[in-house]
Amino acid sequence: MTDIAAIVRAVNLELSPAFEERLRALLADQDREWLVDQIVRLTLDRHSLVEIDRRAERDAKATARRERLERVRALGVDHAALAEFVGAHRGVDRAALLKDGRLAAGAPEKGTALLGPEHRNDDGEALLQRAKDILFALLFGDESTGTNLERTQQELLTFALPRSKARALDFMRASTELSAAGTWQDPESVSNDERADNVLLEVQYGDTKDEQIGDGIIVTLSLINSLEVNEQVLYARMIDVEQTTLIT
Repeated sequence: MTDIAAIVRAVNLELSPAFEERLRALLADQDREWLVDQIVRLTLDRHSLVEIDRRAERDAKATARRERLERVRALGVDHAALAEFVGAHRGVDRAALLKDGRLAAGAPEKGTALLGPEHRNDDGEALLQRAKDILFALLFGDESTGTNLERTQQELLTFALPRSKARALDFMRASTELSAAGTWQDPESVSNDERADNVLLEVQYGDTKDEQIGDGIIVTLSLINSLEVNEQVLYARMIDVEQTTLIT
């Protein structure tokens, strides 16, 4: 009497020639460097693979930081540039982005999945990148990044987002990350959460006397939410810091 293992072995023997032929054909079309990399990975142990992946991730992040700093320098954010950006984008919401095509009509509903490049056209992708670059300049910019803003008071920005979407803001630096369980009762029952796994990010930054930087932060976060984070409510608040141990 046969068993299931014997049946599986028989099927494998029958299909092996066709599988090998198909595999060879697919590999023949691949890039040579990619093939070498895959062969090396197959010969390494798990620990070595983890170290390689970590190094690749660090290198990718370092490259992304360099590229962002170059873009921020090119923007030359000052009071006039910030006022122009805020004025042009203060009223831009999901409906407006859908109407002009920067956000695809089939994008997931707010409160559900993170939006990816496939949900934005080229103009939407460019606007998202610019919003992130300006947010970076507002929070961390100084003379070294070509940012010229007269900061006269210290503020603390706190905002919350689901941990699964935190990578949308992984360019943040000099921030404090806290774990938090959130509860959100959606009136339309699209995204109810019960003790959801959230992340709280806190960043201390310098604001202008008229809080122009704070206004810019709200506009950039709104754009980032509409174009990528896709939360129904992206909670953020800014409070004045009377005293601080942050010394530069």
